[in-house]
Amino acid sequence: MIGQAIADGLLTGGILALGAIGYSLSSQILKFANFAHAEFLTVGAYLALALVTLMGAAEPIGALSFGLPLIVATILAGIGTGLVAIAVDRLVFSRLRSRRAAALTLVFASFGVALMLRNLVLLLWGPDAHYYGQELQIAIEVLPDVRLLPDHVFVLALTLILVVSLHLFLQSSRVGVAMRAMADSPALSQACGIDTASVIRWTWLLAGMLAACAGVFTGLTVQIRPELGFNMLLAVLTAAVLGGSGSLFGAVVGGLIVGLAESLSVLVMPASYK
Repeated sequence: MIGQAIADGLLTGGILALGAIGYSLSSQILKFANFAHAEFLTVGAYLALALVTLMGAAEPIGALSFGLPLIVATILAGIGTGLVAIAVDRLVFSRLRSRRAAALTLVFASFGVALMLRNLVLLLWGPDAHYYGQELQIAIEVLPDVRLLPDHVFVLALTLILVVSLHLFLQSSRVGVAMRAMADSPALSQACGIDTASVIRWTWLLAGMLAACAGVFTGLTVQIRPELGFNMLLAVLTAAVLGGSGSLFGAVVGGLIVGLAESLSVLVMPASYK
């Protein structure tokens, strides 16, 4: 019982970690709490749904409930969500920054952006729940008394790969070094010749891509709804703050703690308090 709850908590925590990493990156570099970040999860999930529908049905891969189209759709949805995030910055936040708006003004603007994105999704896809596929799965025993669906195992493995890949990108690439420098001191970074505008674009792109992956993974484990991101907002922000703003592995640890707390709580209290 406890083992199964821990496994479910790790799955939830891994998804939350992806959202928390994107939020941490943007908050550390852009210096404000972006409450619209959770809506990028919804945008990514629905973009992938649209692309899967466009590509049509395909044979599932092994024991998974989906085929190659969803993998391709996730990659394209990640890029598309990143571009949406850049467009939002260009239309809203960059204009406020150019006017030297206070951080609190940017926070209030992010609430407006969140409402706009959520209602745009609602307008395009309606309020009903959607699924990436209708294939039935049989849970497999990964450890004694611990069973997971093949989709869940895939999500956990891919989440780990994404976190490690992002860490290597931030540590080894020129863009990653510039992002870390700007997170420490934007003024000093600009004085050293770093293209801060380019760093900001990369930040929005990566945050949007990670959010899209988290949205697709959530859709795989439960269902896709217009309020998907909104329902995860508090947990994502909690994971980011708990792990320390701007810390990649801190966000991972924060996400795992929140996910485990949610899953283990049902052992001692009603599930409605989860």
